[in-house]
Amino acid sequence: MAEAGRRQRLIIDGQSRPALPRHVKLRHDAGRDRWVMLAPERILTPDEIAVEVLRLCDGERSIEDIAARLALDYNAPAEAIAGDVIALLQDMADKGYIKA
Repeated sequence: MAEAGRRQRLIIDGQSRPALPRHVKLRHDAGRDRWVMLAPERILTPDEIAVEVLRLCDGERSIEDIAARLALDYNAPAEAIAGDVIALLQDMADKGYIKA
């Protein structure tokens, strides 16, 4: 049995439909011309590729849909992109920045 208060690990896979939780916002900082993720008591500065992935995380698209879209944009194999997207989003889900 899991300890009280311990969060169950969210597993991200190809069918997951990731989204930012209500307490996390992706915003463009016009003054610094960069994207930031705002979370309680945190400001994250994702790199350009992470921003492209996060902007597609709307709770409607699956990881497979996101990978297919990025494969077209970057002229790369969707399978390779899906693996990278899953790794990125799994890390973010483990930290509470993504839900699915």
